[in-house]
Amino acid sequence: MKLYRAENNADLEFSFPDEAIWDELDKQGVKLPVQMKFVDLVIERENDILLVEIKDPSNKRTPPDERARYFKRLSDNSILTQELTPKARSSYTFLHLMERDTKPLKYVVLIGLDAYDPVQQKALLTGFKDRLLADIRCETDTPWRRQHIADCVVVSVDIWNKTFADWPVARIAEATDIAEAID
Repeated sequence: MKLYRAENNADLEFSFPDEAIWDELDKQGVKLPVQMKFVDLVIERENDILLVEIKDPSNKRTPPDERARYFKRLSDNSILTQELTPKARSSYTFLHLMERDTKPLKYVVLIGLDAYDPVQQKALLTGFKDRLLADIRCETDTPWRRQHIADCVVVSVDIWNKTFADWPVARIAEATDIAEAID
């Protein structure tokens, strides 16, 4: 079993079985093309390739005011147009140029929403997938002629674990958090 966290201070940790074919696309500390934004993970399955972007405003280190700003950005779609769509486009372009786009690409956005109440979560997720896919396919006055992303899905941690049960994600407690709890 291989463990993965998108960032050192992330408290969402993925468990991938050894036979899973996945790669960290947005690697920290390596040379990447200038002005391209990448998704966190690329997971190859038998019939498709998943582009996985992880957003976690529920990280325990996120201050409440930043969490509120993030909620607003999710609500007004600015995160969609300024971050999620460009990451899908850049990731596709990179995979295409590296001749790794041999199967349909599907975009999976995992959003850690557990810090928000269920009503807020539902409000955020309602229609988000449709707005995201529409933005990916038509960023200009004219829709892209090539549908580079076959489909997309936006999921919470709970939905991820139900949908991708072979690759569970869990919130982890850091050793320092445990030590603080004992004191």
